[in-house]
Amino acid sequence: MTVPETTATTTTAAGEAPGETLGKASGEASGEASGAEVLRPHAEDAFADELKALAAADDRPRPARWRLSPWAVATYLQGGTLPDGTVITPKYVGPRRIVEVAVTTLATDRALLLLGVPGTAKTWVSEHLAAAVSGDSTLLVQGTAGTPEEAVRYGWNYAQLLAHGPSRDALVPSPLMRAMSEGMTARVEELTRIPADVQDSLITILSEKTLPVPELGQEVQAVRGFNLIATANDRDRGVNELSSALRRRFNTVVLPLPATPDAEVDIVSRRVDQIGRSLDLPAAPEGLSEIRRVVTVFRELRDGVTTDGRTKLKSPSGTLSTAEAISVVTNGLALAAHFGDGVLRPGDVAAGILGAVVRDPAADRVVWQEYLETVVRERDGWKDFYRACREVSV
Repeated sequence: MTVPETTATTTTAAGEAPGETLGKASGEASGEASGAEVLRPHAEDAFADELKALAAADDRPRPARWRLSPWAVATYLQGGTLPDGTVITPKYVGPRRIVEVAVTTLATDRALLLLGVPGTAKTWVSEHLAAAVSGDSTLLVQGTAGTPEEAVRYGWNYAQLLAHGPSRDALVPSPLMRAMSEGMTARVEELTRIPADVQDSLITILSEKTLPVPELGQEVQAVRGFNLIATANDRDRGVNELSSALRRRFNTVVLPLPATPDAEVDIVSRRVDQIGRSLDLPAAPEGLSEIRRVVTVFRELRDGVTTDGRTKLKSPSGTLSTAEAISVVTNGLALAAHFGDGVLRPGDVAAGILGAVVRDPAADRVVWQEYLETVVRERDGWKDFYRACREVSV
C-alpha cells in the first residue's frame, strides 16, 4: 500500500499538519523579511525579484515541478542580463561547466553530491540550486555526529503515539519525506559528518525512490521533481566515509578553489558587499586594496609559494578558504566603521588574518612569523600591513 501525498502533511497534536505548519512558517518568514528585516533571508526571498524575472523570460522546457528550466537555473547561479534588461547577479563565480553538470544532474534520477575543501561555497550553491529549482531551500537536514535516523526518514509525535498508537496523525515527516511527496529538492549538509548507519538510510530513498513506513505497513513514493543535494567536505574523509553503495547513488561534482587571484578578489568583494549591506555597514570605497592583500596572503600560505613563484613557504594547519577571507574582511569593515574613519586599513584586517592563520598556537605561529619576516617585510607597499601584523602578533 502506498501512502498518499498527504502523508507528508499529517496532523500534529496541536491540530495542524506538519507540512502546513512548516509552509506557514516559511511564509511568515518571507513576510517578516521586509518588516522585521531578518538577518539572513533565504535565497528564494533575498533574490525573489531575479527569480521572478527569470521565470517570466524563461521559455525553455522545464522538468516536472521545476520553477525554471535548467538553462535559467544556470543563469541564476552564474549571472547574466535578460532580454528586458534585468541584471541577474552571479551567485557562484567559477567554471560554468561545473554549474551545468550540477543542474543537469538534478534533472535526472541521480542525486547530487557537492564535494570540496571548506569554503568553496558548497552550502551556498546547494541553497541557490534548491531555491531556483523548487522555490524553497528550507527542506534541509544538517549533518552532525549526532544526527538521528529520524532526521532523514521520519519521527513521531509521541503524545499522539502513546494515545492512539502508530498512525498517520502521529507521523512527523522529515524534510526528505516532504520533498519526496511534494516533488521538491531536499538538502543534506555535511553528509560525511552523519553516522554511517544513518547515511545508509538514504540508499533506499535514492535507489528505489521509496521511503518505507513499516510501522504502518505503508510507504512514501517520490513523485516527479524530487531530488537531493548533499554536501561533503574533502577534509572530512575518514570521519564517516560514504559507503560505495551510497556513493554510487550520487553524481559527484567537485567545487574547486578560485582559479585566479582576481576571481577570488571578485568573490570576496561581492559577498562582503552583500553582508555589509545586511548589517548596515558603510561601503568601503578604498577597501579593494586590502581585500586583494588578504586574498594574496591566504593564497600564498595556502599554496605554499609566493605569487611570483620565487619563495617556497610553509603552510599552516588551517584551510585559509575564501569563506574565511570574507569573514576577515567583513570583520575589518566593521572595525573601520565603528572604531575608525570608515576606510578599510591594514590594522582593521591584521587581527582577523592572525586568527585565521594561527589555529595551532605552536606550529602555526612559527609559520606566520616566518612569512611576515621573509615575505611581508620585504614587499613594496606593505610596510603599514607589516607593522599592523607585528603589533597584533606580539
